[in-house]
Amino acid sequence: MELAALPSPSTGVLYLGPVPLRAYAFCIILGAFVAVWLGTRRWVARGGKKETIADIAIWAVPFGLVGGRLYHVITSPDAYFGEGGEPIKALYIWEGGLGIWGAIALGGLGAWIGCRRHGVPFPAYADAVAPGIALAQAIGRWGNWFNQELFGRPTSLPWGLEISPDKRPEGYENVATFHPTFLYESLWDVGVAVLVIWAGARFALGHGRTFALYVAAYTAGRFWIEYLRIDEAHQFLGLRLNNWTSIVVFAGAVTYLVISARRRPGMEDIAQNDTGADAPAAEKASA
Repeated sequence: MELAALPSPSTGVLYLGPVPLRAYAFCIILGAFVAVWLGTRRWVARGGKKETIADIAIWAVPFGLVGGRLYHVITSPDAYFGEGGEPIKALYIWEGGLGIWGAIALGGLGAWIGCRRHGVPFPAYADAVAPGIALAQAIGRWGNWFNQELFGRPTSLPWGLEISPDKRPEGYENVATFHPTFLYESLWDVGVAVLVIWAGARFALGHGRTFALYVAAYTAGRFWIEYLRIDEAHQFLGLRLNNWTSIVVFAGAVTYLVISARRRPGMEDIAQNDTGADAPAAEKASA
């Protein structure tokens, strides 16, 4: 059997006595901490309060986890509600299966609620956490490595990923190495974070434009990475559902960038808006 340059872990679970420590969950949690840490540094640099990002994340993170899982279950229902499926496993987040589209959408709703409670502009908050979200995704993708999932087509390249026989999809039982799409996306996400930090400062991308740039850059990479994947997915006109989603979201992000730049150039002043969770109702409403 061909030796892969990148072997897969033999297990994604370590046991601390009777307590299972799941690598997938650890990667998600670590990513969330990194996003909050970097977002806090960026928020404080703009004059905001140190605790604001974490306080709002208390709303955003749980909403994001629920949204990510809902998107996955809704777009892959057969694994849970089809023939031979187990509905209870729809709750098993630690086994993998968080759709970024649902995570961002519902996580954004949670963040909006938190921003209203703190009296801060939601677009400014989104700009602050944008590169941190990209880094969180980069870390989270390593959870897919531990679970041996979401890999790409067969490849003989020296960085091919070795997949255990029991994890290989039907029709690929005799193929040993596949494109490590988790690694491609992780590296792309790191590049997106660097781009967003640089461009946000260089061009004063305020009023949600830094976040829109993150979305546009991420979806551009997600399109070609998704094209390499071979796991089962809904297809329309020869493209996977996530390819079409990437196209639509990319177009929306670019449109927002252009329109916002014309209507509200520069960056907003967040120091005067970050009044905390006890902000008067009038101040919250104006945010």
